[in-house]
Amino acid sequence: MNIRNIDKCPLCGGDRFEKEITCTDHYASGESFDICRCTDCGFLFTQSFPAENEIGRYYESPDYISHSDTDKGLMNRVYHWVRRYMLSRKARLIKHYSGLSRGILLDIGTGTGYFPHYMEEKGWRVSAIEKSPQARAFAKEHFGLDVEAPESLGTLKDKSFDVITLWHVMEHLERLNDTWKTLNRILKDRGILVAAVPNPTSFDARKYKEAWAAYDVPRHLWHFSPSAMQRFGAKHGFILTRCLPMPFDAFYVSMLSEKYRKRSFPFVRGLASGTEGWFSSLANKERSSSMIYLFRKKEV
Repeated sequence: MNIRNIDKCPLCGGDRFEKEITCTDHYASGESFDICRCTDCGFLFTQSFPAENEIGRYYESPDYISHSDTDKGLMNRVYHWVRRYMLSRKARLIKHYSGLSRGILLDIGTGTGYFPHYMEEKGWRVSAIEKSPQARAFAKEHFGLDVEAPESLGTLKDKSFDVITLWHVMEHLERLNDTWKTLNRILKDRGILVAAVPNPTSFDARKYKEAWAAYDVPRHLWHFSPSAMQRFGAKHGFILTRCLPMPFDAFYVSMLSEKYRKRSFPFVRGLASGTEGWFSSLANKERSSSMIYLFRKKEV
């Protein structure tokens, strides 16, 4: 297997790392992967992960919800319910922070196409990019969306989009710094960049440790704390203007984490843990299981 080893921190360029934790791939392979910490800046990343041309098989489980759209099992049905709620919340967020009722939007890592379809119904002109051929086919069949492969990202014109969204996608991207550079190039000067990622400093991450479902190795390559996201944005010409909690994620992630621990009644235990996480994030939003970050380009 072609393995990618990180020898320089993508955030600060440092080369001194220490193992933070070892996690198991509960979805596809049962293999174990180390998560390391840069001792210079504290950024967390999965070490020795499959290279981009080979990682596809780690997404091939029929249970990988964002690509398969399965509704089998109670936790996947919960996922679908939360997704329906979040579509409207995401649309309201974009309208509020962009100041636009409609415009030109790019959704990267669009999965099976629910979000771009919803935004098209709201009157937006939408482009979408997705790595999985199966997910692109689903989006075409069910929503008539012509979703592009990731290679198309580099061909997009400068300053083309009012809004760019990455909903739980940034953590999957092998060419992390190259992607940040492209995002700056193709976003309009007054546009907004919206990125949602899991939060390894959250209440539930600290509770479940190596069993925390949102580490999701090896699919999640990078593990962004709020400070790391702010620093990545600044590195590539963005200003972080707002960070918002995603409180519902704590419930779904906790349920999966209880399942990974092989605990009895994972739904009930996860519900209780998610409630704890909810209240913890009310006291401090940076304890939320996942965070939404809104960036604007720095004025030149």
